[in-house]
Amino acid sequence: MTPDATVTVIVPSLDEAQNLEEVLPKIPAQYELIIVEGARFHRTSELVRSLRPDARVIEQTRYGKGNAVACGFAAATGDIIVMFDADGSADPDEIPRFVGAITDGAMFAKGTRSRGGGSDDITHLRNAGNVGLTLLTNLMFGVRYTDLCYGYNALHRDLLPLLDLPDPEPAGGAPQWGDGFEIETLINVRAALAGVPITEVPSHERSRIHGVSNLNAWRDGKRVLATLVRERRTARERLIAVDPMHQSDTPLSVRGQFPLS
Repeated sequence: MTPDATVTVIVPSLDEAQNLEEVLPKIPAQYELIIVEGARFHRTSELVRSLRPDARVIEQTRYGKGNAVACGFAAATGDIIVMFDADGSADPDEIPRFVGAITDGAMFAKGTRSRGGGSDDITHLRNAGNVGLTLLTNLMFGVRYTDLCYGYNALHRDLLPLLDLPDPEPAGGAPQWGDGFEIETLINVRAALAGVPITEVPSHERSRIHGVSNLNAWRDGKRVLATLVRERRTARERLIAVDPMHQSDTPLSVRGQFPLS
């Protein structure tokens, strides 16, 4: 990819007005900026217009972070799409690292708080759960991730069709699998199964500036685990459909050599 590739930063926001006041001015103006507004939180639109009149504000069609991310992907026009949290935990100065990983040839640049990264925010419970789920993912899918449950990522827009994420339409429809916090796990697993080049980018997670996180360690941890089980089962079913001789107890591995550098 050429160094002059266009970049879109998508920021899901569920009642994060206080944090957006501090976060938005720090996002470089050369990037397309899309704020995905949670339903009924229209004060976000007014705030964004005053802080970043160049930004686009769209309202998510259903509920949950996954739906907000899918809506942002659908609206993005950049060659590279950066997933950026609104709560102040993501450092805008790190965006060029993610963009650089894609321009250097990766299709998916996965943020990691390991391998040179860190966190001011993660609790002992969440860290233990993340370590366990990361190890399980590596065993189930033959990958080498170091930080499964981290939402600061970037991808080439050509990867989107391969991810087959929940369609943001119909608006107001019934919740779909992938509409919640499990969206990050879906992206991680499906990018690996697609066999595309993946690079992990060291990132330092900062503390939330204002308010309380919408994440629940037990509830969302169970959804991540359920996602891993569903994705493994679905991947096996597709493999058996292509190769009827494939045995269900044969270890599942990604297509080709897992390209994590």
